[in-house]
Amino acid sequence: MNTVVYLGTQFFELLSTAFLILIGLSIPGLRHLYFKFTNMSKTFVPAQDIPSLEGKVILVTGGNIGLGKQTIAYLAAHNPQKIYLAARTASKATTAIADIKKTVPSAPVVHLPLDLTSFASIKAAASTFTSQETRLDLLINNAGVMAIPNTPTAEGYEVQFGTNHMGHALLTKLLLPTLLRTAEDPANDVRIVNVSSIGHNMAPSGGIIFDQTALGNSNTWRRYSVSKLANILHARSLAEHYPSITAVSLHPGVILTDLYTSVSSNPFMKLPFMLYKWVAGWLPGHFAGVEGGALTQTWAATAPKDQVTNGAYYMPVGNLSSGSGYARDAGLAKKLWEWTEGELEKHGA
Repeated sequence: MNTVVYLGTQFFELLSTAFLILIGLSIPGLRHLYFKFTNMSKTFVPAQDIPSLEGKVILVTGGNIGLGKQTIAYLAAHNPQKIYLAARTASKATTAIADIKKTVPSAPVVHLPLDLTSFASIKAAASTFTSQETRLDLLINNAGVMAIPNTPTAEGYEVQFGTNHMGHALLTKLLLPTLLRTAEDPANDVRIVNVSSIGHNMAPSGGIIFDQTALGNSNTWRRYSVSKLANILHARSLAEHYPSITAVSLHPGVILTDLYTSVSSNPFMKLPFMLYKWVAGWLPGHFAGVEGGALTQTWAATAPKDQVTNGAYYMPVGNLSSGSGYARDAGLAKKLWEWTEGELEKHGA
């Protein structure tokens, strides 16, 4: 790549990043102020608001870092039967479990090997889980990648779409028999939580680019937004097809976790990102760390069932949102569901 093309590409990425951050600042900020002044904003304190999780089996993807790790820490303090920390790297999972046990010594957390870019790994993880457990109460599809170069997954999907949507869609499908069996008892409250993003608002015309070659050739933020829109639509379809399970999606807020490594490493973004990171903790809709960022997904997993609308999309913390026009498009949700099911069937799932 010559210098002119490289600089042009980097500058375009800078503009795209600035636009996404602008969305992250304005929309959550306006909603935050609205709920504040209309007394509709929810408060959620995990230590006191999470009920007893006795007997519950939980699986959290991407549990070795960031929001997933913090979510597990919150849940582990309330006596669940077992929490599966699904992550690719065993050493990182072991370190995360040790960290969690520093604050919750009795935390029943175990590592479940899982690489969401590989269907073989996902099938192995599901097989391991179902060989050990007869129930699953909470599936939190938390793992995700953002704004990374397109290296296709093992099955040839654009990496962000393949990880954030296709990987979770396959895992969810393979675990559905256990989830549904658990939900047969009306005393059980079974939930699937998809962690999406306000970035879904940047989806291109049509919402979802199904052609993976075309998707891979598009701007990195467009690719990310398509995957996050898919997370919302997938949760809506799960709620429609399996009403005995409560399935929701959410935007966790703007949190400067490891996902932003690709942004801060951009030479054009280093100084702006440093300044943005410095003020982020004081901005509406932003959280200085994972402790705040994990609240919405923890709320979605544990709030009283009558406070959580099946198929809904939520903003921090626990505020119902309509999402973008594409996120509300029932026809697009149906098309994505059928396309995804077809793709999974091609690969023997």
